[in-house]
Amino acid sequence: MQGLSHSGLAPMYTNGDTAILLNNDPVWLSLIKIVVVFLFLMIMAMLCVWAERRVIGRMQHRPGPNRVGPFGLLQALADGLKVAFKEDIRPFLADKIVYMIAPIIAAVPAFLAFAVTPFGGQVSMFGHQTALQITDLPVGVLVVLACSSVGVYGMVLGGWASGSPYPLLAALRSAAQVISYEIAMGLSLVAVIIFSHSLSTADIVQAQASGWYGWMLPVSFVIYLISMVGETNRAPFDLPEAESELVGGYHTEYSSLKFVLFYIAEYINMVGVSAFATTLFLGGWHAPWPLTIWGGANTGWWGLLWFVIKLLIVLFCFVWIRATLPRLRYDQFMRFGWKVLVPVNLVWIAAVVAVREIKSRYGFSAPIVLVILGVVVIVAIGLAFAVPEKRVEDEGIQLTGGNYPIPPLDLVVPEKPTARRPSSARRRAAERAAAEATAVPAGSSTAASSSAKEVGDGGV
Repeated sequence: MQGLSHSGLAPMYTNGDTAILLNNDPVWLSLIKIVVVFLFLMIMAMLCVWAERRVIGRMQHRPGPNRVGPFGLLQALADGLKVAFKEDIRPFLADKIVYMIAPIIAAVPAFLAFAVTPFGGQVSMFGHQTALQITDLPVGVLVVLACSSVGVYGMVLGGWASGSPYPLLAALRSAAQVISYEIAMGLSLVAVIIFSHSLSTADIVQAQASGWYGWMLPVSFVIYLISMVGETNRAPFDLPEAESELVGGYHTEYSSLKFVLFYIAEYINMVGVSAFATTLFLGGWHAPWPLTIWGGANTGWWGLLWFVIKLLIVLFCFVWIRATLPRLRYDQFMRFGWKVLVPVNLVWIAAVVAVREIKSRYGFSAPIVLVILGVVVIVAIGLAFAVPEKRVEDEGIQLTGGNYPIPPLDLVVPEKPTARRPSSARRRAAERAAAEATAVPAGSSTAASSSAKEVGDGGV
């Protein structure tokens, strides 16, 4: 509801009136928000590059960047400047127009997704009451999903326009990967929408004032975390960029600023899906439980602090996963998406609907029932993975689940006997005897012709 402030001049709004609050923003204030969000994302991209190197270095007992700037903080900036001044090379067989547009298509949607991301609640900026959000749309969740879907077109077009086989293969992988894991990601959001009764990101954050969906909907949260790693092509799901198979992936033929756009797009997408996870499952800008005892924890600019802390925690999980898990095979990756994540998601959605019906009829507490169902589903998944995979034998050749032949486990390779190498004196004697045996007798016709040829050459 809208009313008057304590001074009687500025209107005050409740948290539910975010859309009205943002509609009253002057144009210059909206432009300031856009510039600040853009700068925030660029700084976050550089910090993600630096933090990833430092964290993985610490996990692998390496120092990481520690030369340029204090603790190597300026290393990402130095690398960006170095790449920007490199020669811009375009392959001869590349499609010129599409080759130039593809990096832009990959980078721009990554920034657009933050237009509907709520960074905080109601604040005062330059004397105006506003919310820490650029805009609030009734279908904000769909906007974020659409931006992540459009971004893959840049990868596909970049791989196709390069005119090289390896980028094309990477583009096909990227398209199949996004289709597979975007279905699982979309299904993981259904339970959130059912509970919040809205597709607006601001409304979803407000609906979590009494409890975060991360623990109320644990299965949806876990599936979303897995799907967002596959959606962003990050290890262990970085199959479109598999160096051991595809040189460098869809951006193999790119250099200079075009390569930088692809590189930035990947890290901005990381920040985007992490911010989306924070908004949907971690309470958004709401303070965690112990801090909610303080009445002012969710007022003013404090919400921005809680949001950034949660965002950094999710980004740390990205790096942690990359440092600990090996890359999957492509058939394993696709099978996991279609045969595990999608069926489990469908069963979980049915369970959520059933729980809400039970709650409305019998008055049971929905969070308790959902947690119990989540534990049951997680245990069922664990038991499914714990069952050893049945080996298929075909004419004595053992096959793995992906039908790749492997040697039999009881194969014994006989050792080749190593002959003792003769000494140098014996070797020279053997070579001399072989040369004498192959020598041509002096009275033969071949020897005569050879002598004649030598005489003729000498006369000439």
